Amino acid sequence: MAKTQLNVRVDEGTARAARERALARGMSVNRYIEELVRQDTGEVGHTFVEAAADFMKQYESVFAEEFGAEREGTREGRL
Repeated sequence: MAKTQLNVRVDEGTARAARERALARGMSVNRYIEELVRQDTGEVGHTFVEAAADFMKQYESVFAEEFGAEREGTREGRL
């Protein structure tokens, strides 16, 4: 994907917070802000839901075998 440069002016406190958060996460400020925008627009959540659905489809039989007999919080044969 091609990248576009944006120049954004923020107050010093916001800039400091962005630098600190990016550093704490081990990423650049650019990457940190890009991820914030993606989260805000729902791309990250949508990707997560798709990945979770794929995972559940792949392991559906395992989950059914393990949890299929579950009723009202207890498994058959267990209290």
